[in-house]
This record gives sequence, structure tokens and C-alpha cells, in this order.
Amino acid sequence: MAYTIESIRELMRQHKGTRICYRAANGRRKMEERAGVIKEVYPSLFTVYIESQRSTVSFSYADILTKEVELQLEANGESLL
Repeated sequence: MAYTIESIRELMRQHKGTRICYRAANGRRKMEERAGVIKEVYPSLFTVYIESQRSTVSFSYADILTKEVELQLEANGESLL
């Protein structure tokens, strides 16, 4: 299935409050892997609360579309996209 920004936004709305694991490109040859909860969904981005660091990170829907960020459900390891 070809995803659009709108379809990714709707998917994030459906999973608001869900525990996820994310993997994000963090500069040159560096990957950041963390677990958190999808906290808020806004028109151009969504936020994830990282409990271990007590901080919030935000991602744009374009990050998901371009695969700069990969999301998985924490419960079963299933990819969201």
C-alpha cells in the first residue's frame, strides 16, 4: 500500500496513547532506538514521550514517509507501516 501524509496522520491518531519503539536516523551513520508513547498528534507532526529520559521528541509525518523514522508497536513488534 502506498502511504500518504494524510494516511500516516490518521494512523497516528488511531494509535495515540500506544506504546511504540522507534528507530530514527540521528546524523551520519548513527541510529537512535527508544521506546515511548505516542502522546499528541498535530496537523504536521506528532510527539512521543520517552519515559526513560522523561522527555518528548517530535517527528513529522514526512519523516515516516521517507523512512527516516521507523515505528513498531512495542507489544508485538509489528511495524506500524
